[in-house]
Amino acid sequence: MLQTEETTLRLLPVLPLRGLVAFPRMLIHFDVGRTMSIRALEAAMKNEQMIFLTAQRELKTDAPGPGDLYQIGTICVIKQILRLPGDNIRVLVEGKARAAAYQFNHPEDEEDCLFAEVSELIDYALGAAERRSQALIRTAQERFSEYAQYAARVSADVEMSVAAGGDAGFLADFIAQNLAVDVEVKQEILEELNVTRRLTMIIRLLGEETEILKIENEIQDELKTQIDKNQREYYLREQIKVIQGELGEQDIAAEADSYRERIQKLHLPAESEEKLLKETDRLAKLSGSQAEQGVVRTYLDTVLELPWDNKSEERIDLTEAEAVLNRDHFGLTKVKERILEFLAVKALSPELKGQVLCLVGPPGVGKTSIARSIAEAMGRSYARMSLGGVRDEADIRGHRKTYIGAMPGRIMDALRRAGTSNPLILLDEIDKMGNDFRGDPASAMLEVLDTEQNVAFRDHYIELPFDLSDVLFLTTANDLGGVPRPLLDRMEVIELSSYTEEEKVQIATRHLIGKQMKKHGIKEEQLTLPEEMLRAIIAGYTREAGVRRLEQLIARVCRKAAKKIADGETGLTVTEDKLEDLLGVAPYKEDLISHNDEVGIVNGLAWTSVGGEMLEVEVAVVPGTGKIEVTGNLGTVMQESAKAAVTFVRSRSEALAIDPMFYKVNDLHIHFPEAAIPKDGPSAGVTITTALISALTEAPVRHDVAMTGEVTLRGRVLPIGGLREKTMAAFRAGIKTVVIPKENESDLQDIEPVVREKLQFVPAAHMDTVMETAIDFSRRPKKKKKTTRRAVPCTDPSVPTVVQ
Repeated sequence: MLQTEETTLRLLPVLPLRGLVAFPRMLIHFDVGRTMSIRALEAAMKNEQMIFLTAQRELKTDAPGPGDLYQIGTICVIKQILRLPGDNIRVLVEGKARAAAYQFNHPEDEEDCLFAEVSELIDYALGAAERRSQALIRTAQERFSEYAQYAARVSADVEMSVAAGGDAGFLADFIAQNLAVDVEVKQEILEELNVTRRLTMIIRLLGEETEILKIENEIQDELKTQIDKNQREYYLREQIKVIQGELGEQDIAAEADSYRERIQKLHLPAESEEKLLKETDRLAKLSGSQAEQGVVRTYLDTVLELPWDNKSEERIDLTEAEAVLNRDHFGLTKVKERILEFLAVKALSPELKGQVLCLVGPPGVGKTSIARSIAEAMGRSYARMSLGGVRDEADIRGHRKTYIGAMPGRIMDALRRAGTSNPLILLDEIDKMGNDFRGDPASAMLEVLDTEQNVAFRDHYIELPFDLSDVLFLTTANDLGGVPRPLLDRMEVIELSSYTEEEKVQIATRHLIGKQMKKHGIKEEQLTLPEEMLRAIIAGYTREAGVRRLEQLIARVCRKAAKKIADGETGLTVTEDKLEDLLGVAPYKEDLISHNDEVGIVNGLAWTSVGGEMLEVEVAVVPGTGKIEVTGNLGTVMQESAKAAVTFVRSRSEALAIDPMFYKVNDLHIHFPEAAIPKDGPSAGVTITTALISALTEAPVRHDVAMTGEVTLRGRVLPIGGLREKTMAAFRAGIKTVVIPKENESDLQDIEPVVREKLQFVPAAHMDTVMETAIDFSRRPKKKKKTTRRAVPCTDPSVPTVVQ
């Protein structure tokens, strides 16, 4: 039964509430985000801030109509509107009176707000005595106090407000506002106008909710009482089993059994098997919450992943191995021969161990790719291990597993990656290892490369002996000066010299051009790079021992060709006039010799990491006080060679017919051009000596002669290294005659046939041979006869005597 006043009909904007019921005389705040709700707030602010709030029947309805709303709601006054980030608005309203909506006005637009003609509803208390009302109020207060003991969300302020009491209608509405019950239940309380009946509903509702909360708390208390420490652990273990079952994982016990089965299948030595089984037992006893379980599991997984009993079947076919080496590499005849000898020995004596090859040579000559070819030829797995920059011994031996983040060393990791116990492991850049306070990794490598010790190599992390004697180790280095002597003694050195121009042309023609064209998507007919253009690129754009820079330049040409093809052209043919447009100005010029015989200028030969080069020496003799200047960014060895040369010339001054005191009355300046490039080494000794003799005797040096060799104080010519590269540099520069040390005569068989054919070699054991070959003493200027000085008498004593 609805009780209304005759004049309470009024038109108010309607704001639908989701999951919320507003009661009279209560402050309520909520967020508004829907457009129709925001329009309702705007309309209310224009109409004395009065708005009609009613709950919607379904929470999922985004645009409720009149049929989606309850008829009974609350007329409220807007107290505060606060705009939140985004499009939301927070509203604080105060309920004024219950009201019923008799007619809703349908909006023309879905986003417009609803209006309703509402009428206030009046509470009544028919047939309720004053004492009964007081009894109901006290009952409600007691029931709420009991409810608050079990409900966690009731604040102390709410309890105090309920305890303070008030009229029955207000108390019923206040308690209903703060109960955590469904919207439908609160709506029933809102629609009840009989105050006595409403309070009775609240009392009954409080009793039901209190009983439910009591049961929940009793259940929790019973669980806490029944589950002791062991039961709780069992309960958690059962939960873990269920979770692992859902994830498809095994429980710890089953996992430990799986580890035991894998360990026993390996048939390891008794010591190793016993240790691994102990670790497995530890794993089975550890609970899932302990971090150590993960450590043990990682250790077992790492150890069992190692190829303990997995060996690849080695095949040694010398014909196939030679074919593989020739397929992948051009030239390197001595290196290939030595590798085939090594494979032949392995074929005849498979049990032979202890051969560690060290490939030494400049960058880009194919050391790493040769190791890969050897592994393919032998049918072994291949693993590369870079040692450049390694400074920690633990990188080789691993870390103790007691450390956080411990892991095995690189040797064990390479074996794991190879998947076999007899792979070929390439220890790349072994000369680049360093050492610091964390240890010396080179010392740790001693055990790895020594077959007397590596049969039971122990990694700090694995802690089990592993047999490395079946592993074939190959090492590479650019310079053996950085390799400790004890480590070098364990390796057999194979030197890879730099490629000649002819070899570079063949490598580019057979391998590099096709590789880069395929990489850049260029067909064979779309790019033409003639051999003469390759030679021009090698001579003018590269200064290297290998072919890396050459490959980069070929790749650049391919990119230029790809751009032209993309622009619609048919292809690119590299010619001499296009070369500079494609690659820029050539940074290097050919070492062409002078066409004139000059005094004090001698052609020397030098070795660099990118091949041989011409190295001129200039000597100037000027009047002075005996100073010796040596310039050209020289190292200590070359400066000492200059001093030895001066001493030798002084010892031969009489035979050379020069002033024995030349070193006191003259300043000697020895200069090496291109001072920006550091130079050092003893092989310039004969060059400096020849230039000194030429400058002092004024006899010219033949322009088509070059020389190399170390000189002693007595004029002996000592052997040098890098003869192959030095003679190639002389050949490129147009030299006709090369003076070499007598002891290097046997090395002539290693140089290129074309060089042997075009150059004349003069072996010299003493400086006399060098002087006879290089200096043209027949063109030495004759000395002027000294005029005789005599006194001219004068009769005038005041005039001094004139000496003529």
